[in-house]
Amino acid sequence: MEPVPLPASVPSPFWRPVAAGRLECGICPRHCRLREGQRGYCGVRGRVGGAVALLVYGGARGLCIDPIEKKPLYHFLPGTPALSFGTAGCNLGCRCCQNWELSRSRAPGPAAVRPEAIARAALDWNCRSVAFTFNDPVVCHEYCVDTAQACRERGLRTLAVSSGYQCAGPREAFYRHLDAANIDLKGFSDAFYRRFCLGRLEPVLETLRYLRQETGVWLELTTLLIPGANDSAAELEAMTGWIAANLGPDVPLHFSAFHPGWKLAGLPPTPLATLLAARAIARNNGLRHVYLGNVPGREGGSTRCHQCGQLLIGREGHGLWAWNLAPGGACGQCGAACPGVFEPRPGRWGFNGGEFPG
Repeated sequence: MEPVPLPASVPSPFWRPVAAGRLECGICPRHCRLREGQRGYCGVRGRVGGAVALLVYGGARGLCIDPIEKKPLYHFLPGTPALSFGTAGCNLGCRCCQNWELSRSRAPGPAAVRPEAIARAALDWNCRSVAFTFNDPVVCHEYCVDTAQACRERGLRTLAVSSGYQCAGPREAFYRHLDAANIDLKGFSDAFYRRFCLGRLEPVLETLRYLRQETGVWLELTTLLIPGANDSAAELEAMTGWIAANLGPDVPLHFSAFHPGWKLAGLPPTPLATLLAARAIARNNGLRHVYLGNVPGREGGSTRCHQCGQLLIGREGHGLWAWNLAPGGACGQCGAACPGVFEPRPGRWGFNGGEFPG
């Protein structure tokens, strides 16, 4: 991908003038009020020349090819590669951030990459999709939207891995161009969000309701279970009950194990028993597709038919080892529909030779 000059800034439509001569950024619920030359909390949106602008347009960082399962998305083009990248900045301050080098960075990177170049590279490398990930793509709205449009023009899908901490107008403008999202539902109490993420819960729930009820974007959820912070039976009961009532039984939910790092290096890792208990609570509340992440083994990552229990997609790590879906995404044994976006045959990322069973 050829380097191009990095624009000094790209104006945003999401701001308004407020008192004392300041401009209020409207991209997320922080509503940062900025003087001339001042940046918002995210560090990559700021006031320039009487407007709020994105300051790192084109600043793709961490470009790599990942299996789609790593996002994690388990019901969206299984087994296929996704061209993944992030940018600098983030609008939350999660104490457990695994990508803090990017999320806390304010620099655009060594060179800029045009949206069209990202799309061409994805095609050249036989990727089926492009993923906005590593930091939160919300803060680089204009760059991600332009990239999504360039991908769609070339027949590529795009997806966002996001915290969902977004205002209504930008949210609608963002997701009208995307095909899938994994939203990180970090916990289910405002106290947790304020203490561990420096944010609030309700805007995330608004994003989830919007995506499920008002768009065709394929949606999956991830919750990192942090010992003693968001893993109580009462909180998991409330969270999974809310998901079932507001998003339906078919939305895939990924419970991931916490491993100590960054500002929470002193905490223990998540016990397997906690993950198993969380999955049992979710299933008891009617959720049909509940997965366990950051732990070894096949059963926690495999998809089974909610009606007859047949193994539909076998996974280990980020690779597939079994495929028993009929064309159209139906169970090969009983014919019940499996929700998702599936092609007639899976991709072969991580599968070593031979033919899939079934």
